[in-house]
Amino acid sequence: MAHLMISAAHKSSGKTTISVGLCAALRARGLRVQPFKKGPDYIDPLWLGVAADRACCNLDFYTQDAREILDIYGKLAAAADVTVVEGNKGLYDGLDLDGSNSNAALARLLATPVVLVLDTRGMTRGVAPLILGYQAFDPEIQIAGVILNHVGGARHEAKLRRVIEHYTDVRVIGAVPHNPGLQIEERHLGLIPQNERAGGLRLITTLAAAVTEYLDLDALLELAREHPPAYPASAPLQTEVERTPDIRIGFANDEAFGFYYPGDLAAMADAGAELVAFDTLHDRQLPPIDGLWLGGGFPEARMRELEANVTMRAAIRRFIEDGGPAYAECGGLMYLARNLTWKGEQCKMVGVLPADVVMREQPQGRGYVRLRGTADHPWADMAGVEVAAHEFHYSGLEGLSSNLGFGYRVERGFGIDGHNDGIVFKNLLASYTHLRDTGRNRWTHRFVNHVRAQRSTRQCQ
Repeated sequence: MAHLMISAAHKSSGKTTISVGLCAALRARGLRVQPFKKGPDYIDPLWLGVAADRACCNLDFYTQDAREILDIYGKLAAAADVTVVEGNKGLYDGLDLDGSNSNAALARLLATPVVLVLDTRGMTRGVAPLILGYQAFDPEIQIAGVILNHVGGARHEAKLRRVIEHYTDVRVIGAVPHNPGLQIEERHLGLIPQNERAGGLRLITTLAAAVTEYLDLDALLELAREHPPAYPASAPLQTEVERTPDIRIGFANDEAFGFYYPGDLAAMADAGAELVAFDTLHDRQLPPIDGLWLGGGFPEARMRELEANVTMRAAIRRFIEDGGPAYAECGGLMYLARNLTWKGEQCKMVGVLPADVVMREQPQGRGYVRLRGTADHPWADMAGVEVAAHEFHYSGLEGLSSNLGFGYRVERGFGIDGHNDGIVFKNLLASYTHLRDTGRNRWTHRFVNHVRAQRSTRQCQ
């Protein structure tokens, strides 16, 4: 099996555009490419999944143990010709002093060779001590090659290659010239998601062409095959037996909302839910459903269209106020508030939560969180349960009613107010925290069971 990790010396080096282009270029060669993303992230995996034509899977030490990561990686890798793991931040960056949460730790666990993407702007001879330092810092990490990014021209590339060849034993896989046309646009939360960007498929094609032109793909695949995994590639993934769906859960999936982990969608189906996608921008009514799921996204970027769809807003408000079981994360929470204000403009939202959402200049909550379930949590048996998850939001709530209950106490992170998260209203749970279904937190099964129980209760009334 061929496998490798694309990492960098620091964030914003261009590893995502390289990874996306690489997945598409290898796929164009007829290879089955399985992408992975280190850490919690929705946006990069959307791009990688489309480029590879295969759902991207996140690997995260904070929410998964090592065995689960190996099981998932082994199962998905066994069905592919090559796996591409995109790191987050820099190779050695991480939560802990010992680097146990870093990209390097993941590379060590998976036994993947590492290819470093280096932003070479303003750099010539200094590239050598950078590479040597990264090699020496942890000799167990196999830095098999480098990709020179944002190269200033032929002369710049030649100087960099001579320096690397003279001082190091690392192979240069290629050199990509600086070109604004080879970048994915960014805004306050990072890259613009593929499901929002007009011309996303064209950009992926452009990135694939650039990777094919400027990188030595044969050399890259050779490196990827030189270091086989240190565990069976067919390691089984433990999942529950798939069951016949007995409830229907509607989930918003459009240009405003699209942050869903593929594994969570699959886990919800395994738990007995038929997932029914709907569009908050264009559909006029909810489909026939037993439960409602509003994932994260960028409602602020589509707030005019969301406000204009009066009948959908009314349908969602009616469903929740009638006691329909619902779960909303971050962008979904924002959509359920009274109003949303961004850049001096205010638009009406669903209005089921007694609060107003205001976008701010700086992040209000960012990174990993740890929550503790309260007795007010609407899902069964959540009181006292610890939840490891993540958040990333620039918005905050104003004018929040003081008589609301909360499903979580925040032990790490910010949530709603630094102390609480998970607003509870009837059978709705709305939080800034993003959950992920893992062996440590089978939240999808809890929610499906909640929907199932509420349907039975409502049918008996």
